[in-house]
Amino acid sequence: MAFRPLVADDRLADALPVTQIEGRKVRTLHWAWVVAAVSFIALIGAAGFRSAPGALIEPLQREFGWSRATISFAVSVNLLLYGLTAPFAAALMTRFGVRRVVSLALLLVACGSGLTVFMTASWQLVLLWGVLVGLGTGSMALAFVATITGRWFVKHRGLVTGVLTAGGATGQLVFLPVIAGLAESSGWRYSSLVIAGAALLVVPLAYFLLKEHPADLGLPLYGGTEIVPAPPRQAGSAARNAVDTLRTAARTRSFWYLAGGFAICGMTTNGLVGTHFIPAAHDHGMPSTTAAGLLALVGLFDIVGTIFSGWLTDRVDSRVLLAAYYFLRGVSLLLLTQLFAASVHPSMLVFIIFYGLDWVATVPPTVALCREIFGESGPVVFGWVFASHQIGAAIAATAAGLARDHFGDYALTFFVAGGLSIGAAVLSLRVKRSPALAGRAEEPAGDLAPEGTGR
Repeated sequence: MAFRPLVADDRLADALPVTQIEGRKVRTLHWAWVVAAVSFIALIGAAGFRSAPGALIEPLQREFGWSRATISFAVSVNLLLYGLTAPFAAALMTRFGVRRVVSLALLLVACGSGLTVFMTASWQLVLLWGVLVGLGTGSMALAFVATITGRWFVKHRGLVTGVLTAGGATGQLVFLPVIAGLAESSGWRYSSLVIAGAALLVVPLAYFLLKEHPADLGLPLYGGTEIVPAPPRQAGSAARNAVDTLRTAARTRSFWYLAGGFAICGMTTNGLVGTHFIPAAHDHGMPSTTAAGLLALVGLFDIVGTIFSGWLTDRVDSRVLLAAYYFLRGVSLLLLTQLFAASVHPSMLVFIIFYGLDWVATVPPTVALCREIFGESGPVVFGWVFASHQIGAAIAATAAGLARDHFGDYALTFFVAGGLSIGAAVLSLRVKRSPALAGRAEEPAGDLAPEGTGR
């Protein structure tokens, strides 16, 4: 199918390869952009589905009388599985194909959400929202982004990684107000059914449009000049392949530097600010609704920051970007306790805008480093790095709550988080980049021996 450029723009025309049809040159849309668009839709849905339980806590509490801790436990299971599923999902995509895994993941989300309308006990909430929705959304987490960009893009790879990562923030912004509104006006069951229906609607898009490799269509990667044969699908158990990849990666210092930095990233975003910013602001007299609005503003600027970070990743050393992001985040957290007040001051707005821009700006350079260092295993390795992010988030969420109960405020947690972020900047600079291009993995360094020199 042929498409003519809508505007005379060299950058747009560059995205549309030339094809000869009846002696005329026309521009045809590279299928990589179709794959990216469908992936973006799936990622928007996954983020919205995963975050939906937060909007349903109070309605469930009113109807069933369950404690907030009981409902939060289901959310915790969801968060942990969201992270821990990622490396295995990336291995399954290598073994069975992207479209099958993503389609099955969407069906799991639909079942997990839809069946909640029949639940009568809290363990059913843990099983459905915690396990099924956690497994489903985890299969469409950031390791999915690494798989898509690694298979389909050479040019603009970092930018596309940023756009797809921003789909997560977009999903929360789009879904949460809708789900919360439906829960209040029509009941939480109606919200659950809407989520199930939305997941089912994406299944045919994923199954029919998510092609596995450009070579299957006789195309080079976008920005490439030669058709690269699709790598053979891995034989054996996907779980074993994921674990074997972890074993190999864990023998390199670079893996631990990346995983350690990303664990701190999870601690300082989802774990601390994402979970405790609202109660911390409320401790200083700020209404919870105002604090929630500020947190939503973080999500808005997250979209801008992540896309811009992807653009930078195509042009700047990823290690330098990570170090800058973590260092600036650390400084901002060290200052945060002085910014809380009963009302919103300009200094707090500056923090919110910066923290939004920095929220998951770490993802594109981390994905790029995993791909460069570990080659074809990069998406699976990034899945394990992302698992460390969610483990860090879970630890920080619990630790910050315990510190608040013990000390009476959150000051110590923000100071510790600031120091850890600066430490993550140091870890990022110690990552050693492979001198090879993506496609050749870094040689394992036995007994964590030095891996060579970076660029």
